[in-house]
Amino acid sequence: MTEQEFLTHHQLTRNPFADEDAQTDSVFREFCISGTFHPSWSKVIGDSKQPATAVVFGSKGSGKTAMRLQLMRHITAHNEQFPEQRVFLVEYADFNGYLGALQEHLPVRQQSYPDKVLNSLRLWDHMDAILSQGVTQLVDRILQTNASNNIPAMSVRQDEIDRLDRGQRRDLLLLTAAYDHSKTGTLHDRFAAVGKRLRFFSPNTWIPVAIGVGLSALAIWLSYFLYQSDSDWLKYLVWLLPAALALAWGMFGYRWFRHQLLAIRVCKNLRVLKRDQGQLRQLLMQFSDAELDEQPLPQSQRCDDRYALLEKLQLLLRSLGFPGMIVIVDRVDEPELVNGQAERMKQLVWPLLDNKLLKHNDFGIKLLLPSELHYFIEHDSREFHERARLDKQNVVASFDWTGEALYDLLASRMWACAIADARPSPRDFFDADLTETRFITALQSLTTPRNVFRFLYRLITEHCKRHRSETPQFKISSDLFESTLAVVQAEDRRQ
Repeated sequence: MTEQEFLTHHQLTRNPFADEDAQTDSVFREFCISGTFHPSWSKVIGDSKQPATAVVFGSKGSGKTAMRLQLMRHITAHNEQFPEQRVFLVEYADFNGYLGALQEHLPVRQQSYPDKVLNSLRLWDHMDAILSQGVTQLVDRILQTNASNNIPAMSVRQDEIDRLDRGQRRDLLLLTAAYDHSKTGTLHDRFAAVGKRLRFFSPNTWIPVAIGVGLSALAIWLSYFLYQSDSDWLKYLVWLLPAALALAWGMFGYRWFRHQLLAIRVCKNLRVLKRDQGQLRQLLMQFSDAELDEQPLPQSQRCDDRYALLEKLQLLLRSLGFPGMIVIVDRVDEPELVNGQAERMKQLVWPLLDNKLLKHNDFGIKLLLPSELHYFIEHDSREFHERARLDKQNVVASFDWTGEALYDLLASRMWACAIADARPSPRDFFDADLTETRFITALQSLTTPRNVFRFLYRLITEHCKRHRSETPQFKISSDLFESTLAVVQAEDRRQ
């Protein structure tokens, strides 16, 4: 008996339980992403017009990735509905690039020890990474580098760019120079393209060059004139040419030296990004001294500059139609340096748990964290709790599913895979001697959607193996249900 024969009998066009990962789950993406939610959904999403932080602790397979995808879909829908109150979404879920750059900034003796690398991570490093994600995404939208940035709900129109004043255009270019980190083009090319879109140009930056060229030409002409002179003592003045050239290019040299020092400081303290000092210096020299004076840049290891830069980014986004900003943090167990170890996940996440950042104005962080970290939260010091103030955040301490919620989830997936107008029920799979109460209790014991999908897929497969197509049996026995459930529970305990 084939699986398809069993599914067709129950009015299903495909197996609703074949996929276990939301990233690749077509049933979830096509049908359930906008209509099937975890019971804690409203607490996590909050009000998109007033972004707020939420902290979720969930075990593997409980649906954190699905929650992230649903958050992204919900924010896109909100932006379509309220084009003047859009939310700028930053996805902070790929840590390997940032941790790799941090690792290279540390002394060689520490680079081989993941615990030492992660222990050196600070809040300003996370803020640099978030700013990099946000600025890169904003530049992508301005330059329209891929199709997703042309979606009206997320795009940046030219008329919105034209409304920026000169100070905001300078801020955007400064943020681009410091934080743009794209894989689709070089920093120099993207900086030039953004400058062209902004129509930003600082003629004052060419004054030292013009003075140098003019005085150099004058000095060479005078030297030639003096050399052709009949007077010997005038000819000796030719030896003053090097001094004249040095004087001519002194202003340019002074600017070059100042900007080189600034580039060195930025590259040294921007630890989660790889920056070339020479290239950064070239970009900074395109701003006049007055435009750079007292402007914040990540040139020290402290958070004050980063908060100022974050506020600049938010002011830019507000002018471009994005008054709110949300950062989604996920997959903290996946970086190579973390390798799924709870202690290392704590080292990665703990610097982010700072109330000043979590409660920043018009800014929210959605932290989707493994359940193992909740233990550390409960047993951490008073100092940590005073800094994090999780009592002020929207915390979902246990991203659990009840048996009834899992039953509804199964039903919604079956409806998504059913033929037109059909409403099959999970109970239709089983003999009458398996009561609904027992079925829901079994679902509760499996705890997560991933475990439930794995169980039902195996159950259907095992049932089909035991019957021939000539004598099909379309009801699964309670004995097979119990034996398969015991095997799956034993495998989950071993994991």
